[in-house]
Amino acid sequence: MTKVRLRTKFLLSLLLVSAGLTIGSLMIVRQIVKSKIHEEVSVDLRNSTFAFQDFQQNREDTLSRSAELLSDLPSLKALMTTQHAATIQDASIDFWRLVGSNLFVLTDRNGKIVALHTSTPGFSGRLAQESIQHSLQFGHTNQWWYGGGHLYEVFLRPIYLGPEEANDSLGLLAVGYEIDGQVVQRVRRIAGGELAFRYDDSVVISTFPASEQSELAPQLRLPLMRPFEDVELGNVRYLATSLELAPGASPGVQLIVFKSYDQATQFLSRIYRFLVALGLAAVISEGLLVFLISRRFTRPLETLVGAVRALDKGDFSFPLEPSGSDEVAEVTVAFDGMRGNLRKTQQQLIETERLATIGRMASSISHDLRHQLTAIVANSEFLSEPELNSQQRNDLYQEVRLAVSQMTDLIDSLLEFSRTKDSLSVAPGSLEETMRRAIRSIHGHPDFHEIPIRLTCAGSTDCYFDHKKIERAFFNLLLNACQAVAQKSGTIEVSIRRLQDDFEITIADDGPGIPASIKDRLFEPFVSHGKENGTGLGLTIVQKVAEDHAGRVTVDSTHGGKTIFRISIPALNSGNRSAGEGMVPAPSVRA
Repeated sequence: MTKVRLRTKFLLSLLLVSAGLTIGSLMIVRQIVKSKIHEEVSVDLRNSTFAFQDFQQNREDTLSRSAELLSDLPSLKALMTTQHAATIQDASIDFWRLVGSNLFVLTDRNGKIVALHTSTPGFSGRLAQESIQHSLQFGHTNQWWYGGGHLYEVFLRPIYLGPEEANDSLGLLAVGYEIDGQVVQRVRRIAGGELAFRYDDSVVISTFPASEQSELAPQLRLPLMRPFEDVELGNVRYLATSLELAPGASPGVQLIVFKSYDQATQFLSRIYRFLVALGLAAVISEGLLVFLISRRFTRPLETLVGAVRALDKGDFSFPLEPSGSDEVAEVTVAFDGMRGNLRKTQQQLIETERLATIGRMASSISHDLRHQLTAIVANSEFLSEPELNSQQRNDLYQEVRLAVSQMTDLIDSLLEFSRTKDSLSVAPGSLEETMRRAIRSIHGHPDFHEIPIRLTCAGSTDCYFDHKKIERAFFNLLLNACQAVAQKSGTIEVSIRRLQDDFEITIADDGPGIPASIKDRLFEPFVSHGKENGTGLGLTIVQKVAEDHAGRVTVDSTHGGKTIFRISIPALNSGNRSAGEGMVPAPSVRA
């Protein structure tokens, strides 16, 4: 698991908070500005429609007055009295050119067209007749006609033979002005945005390119439901509003004005990018400054962490120099005092334990030596009796000798703890032969000569080791096993085998097992159980000998079952490694 330092956590947290606040502030500012721009575009769009309405009203007044003056011309009235369609069609050209309209229509008093002139083809007589009939139903003087792809604003005026009050109608004059490109561009300049004219559900003409106009038609198929509608054309967003040009008429005619929302927000986008770059630079600069400043505040923490780690390894001398009066300095001073107290306490515990160990050792040694010395003194006094025969004297001598031997073993065991690994006298030899010598020594004991010990070896057992110490370790383990098994029915199995670079020696007995009360302290000095004359140093010596040979000793035991001791020592024989690798041969050190 990757460790993250406190300074890094603090820096990352600060950067995240700063970035979050900066981004949040920018989003709020952006939303506020977008709302303001939307409001301004809406106001601008509304003003554009008002400007067009004023322009359209003036235009309609002018054109309507022009149509009214034309209908009152005596020459036109005289032409209409002929009631001859061909004559009227030919003679009305001059009147059409006089008014300068795109569409010129004359009907008789029955509403039948007698003259039709258009500046562009496409609007046929049939369409004109249908438009006349539709307009007469509504009775408005201003109408919108659409046909053949052309949209006209038409002004209708009746032609009277005499005064209007006489109501002697000669026919009807219709003068139409087409909404063409020129008109659209003029209106576009007045409205200050893009626009489109729609008749019923068809877009007649607009200021958009043809490709965008094809996208526009489906979006404007239905009436705009809100005063302002969002429309997207060619990846450009517009705010649109509609104006009814023929209120109440059916089909309806609308002018739709568009204001580019993206164009209005283009400046906002530049400002927003600038603010984002500025915010990012501020966050990075803030991070660098905080990183530099945080080193000043976190360095005492790093020093304190180093002291804690050193203390964990037993080093009480790690330098600590608390400075300042902040919380970190207080913790450093408190830790330094705690470390000093802990060192004093540890020294006191070590001294107490050392004295206790010396006391336990002295008590055990004193007890064992007194026991053996008592036996020697008693048997020596018995030897001074003159009436003893030779057999009795020999028995007493053997008991004295056994007591001296046990005292010698005890002293050798104590001296073993004073010898270091460098005292090993390493020489080539056979582990099997060393084990057999230890077995013979065990069988020489009068209490254990009948206990069967079975030895099995797999392959060569030659390697470098200290013969005397390894034999002593084997002897201690065999002695421990013999003391654990039954005298007549117990069995001991010994095996020696090669495991890659190590030799494994196992000694198994079928005794009662190791009590749980001493299992965890089995290799500690003076730990013994159920042995009348045990010193509690045998297994401790075995462990020391194994570790001196760069090996180890383990035990597997079940209460009421089999106990197995395993010794592993490196296979430092001539077949794989030299005698000088891992161990250095040295002369034997004897007490």
